[in-house]
Amino acid sequence: MPKTLILGIGNTLLSDEGIGIHVLRELQKNNTIPGEIEYLDGGTLSFTLASPIENCDQFIVIDASEIKSAPGVVKVFENDEMDTFITSGNKKSVHEVGLVDVMSVAMLTGNLPAKRALIGIQPECLDWGNDPTSLVKLAIPIACQQAKELIIKWQS
Repeated sequence: MPKTLILGIGNTLLSDEGIGIHVLRELQKNNTIPGEIEYLDGGTLSFTLASPIENCDQFIVIDASEIKSAPGVVKVFENDEMDTFITSGNKKSVHEVGLVDVMSVAMLTGNLPAKRALIGIQPECLDWGNDPTSLVKLAIPIACQQAKELIIKWQS
């Protein structure tokens, strides 16, 4: 059974910016995903995350992302589409820039997982606040379902 890393990133003190962490916590709480799953709170990213990425077979990142949609919309970027999205340079989140750096380390060592995805959630508010806005909070079960569906698809 392949090992899957689910990485939630964001700052939970900045309202919707922390949505990746909120989704990660919900996935952990309702752990119904089959297979070997590692849940990792990546916070606001650092190069220490390169090792867990290099040591998994499948990799899912969940983050607030500027996808030019209504607040709370969830979009999945898989494999090359993910790479293109995070390197396109038009993101508002500094974490996506950091994600490029961390993934580059795995790529340079030849250990970038072939099956990888970004589950991006359009934020509404990035101001101080411990909880996501109501529209973005509605995206939590949708993002959880997307993660489960990706893993099931990858394992078939």
